[in-house]
Amino acid sequence: MKDFAKLAINFSIWFIIIFLTAAGFRFLSLHVDWIKTLPPKPETALTLFIAAAHWALTLALFFTILLALSYSARRDYYLLMSVATIMGLSLFFSVGISALLKNWESVPPVQTAAVRLGSNGLMLSGSLNRNETSVILLKGNTDSLGPRVTSSPDRPLIFQEAAGANFYLPPVPFENDTPWFLTSLAIDIRLNSDVFKNKFNESFFSFLLYAGSLIFLLSSLGYIIKISAWPLVNLFLGLLIFRGILAFQTFINTPEMHETINSFLKGAISVSLAIPLIYIGLGLLMHLYSFLVFITRRRPADDY
Repeated sequence: MKDFAKLAINFSIWFIIIFLTAAGFRFLSLHVDWIKTLPPKPETALTLFIAAAHWALTLALFFTILLALSYSARRDYYLLMSVATIMGLSLFFSVGISALLKNWESVPPVQTAAVRLGSNGLMLSGSLNRNETSVILLKGNTDSLGPRVTSSPDRPLIFQEAAGANFYLPPVPFENDTPWFLTSLAIDIRLNSDVFKNKFNESFFSFLLYAGSLIFLLSSLGYIIKISAWPLVNLFLGLLIFRGILAFQTFINTPEMHETINSFLKGAISVSLAIPLIYIGLGLLMHLYSFLVFITRRRPADDY
């Protein structure tokens, strides 16, 4: 029992660290995007943090389960107890954080109209690179549609009195240098965090069924962590598999796939029930495969 208590403590620490780190970076990213767009009704720090926390919950869930499976494999813990511990803690954190964010969303936002985003001569630019387009708002945030100067590489400066019919302003950020795989990962995490949020808003049972079936599927992939003799190789392989499951989630939750599942089942069961059943079915196949591999490896050499 000491081993599984240690696993539970490590899991809790990993989850909290990953969640807070991811939420912090996501909050800063949303805050920067908010400043660049210069909305007429500024968001509050609470609403930005709630959006960042929803995004970070999915990331923390996937990464912590992967780390816990890798840790239990290296320590050679009993598989059944390890999976039960990981599933229980994952569901506990998912339900607890989702309920907390749901309560925070009901708090009336305090408008921060006095926030100053920049004074006269505020410069908007995608990065610090001088070879990118930048826009200087001559009256700053007080009149974001007023006079401005647009500076583009190898072009003369363009002065505009106001944002009229011939208004020209490149989209912000003006250039996206983020690698494709990071962009696609962020999109999939956001879409799946929206699914978690919608399930929790729908009903507690719906969220419990969806989150529990997903956690069951993720926890069934422990055998992947033991394929190679090198732990680092197993960890990278686990990252690829978990990335595939995240993409599969995005794919199966699209409206087109919902229509396909409905047409195949012909109304026998709802899509909200069919998708968790698919996760549970895949998880059972993975657990069965792990059990057969375990039995095969424990057979004496004379049996061959």
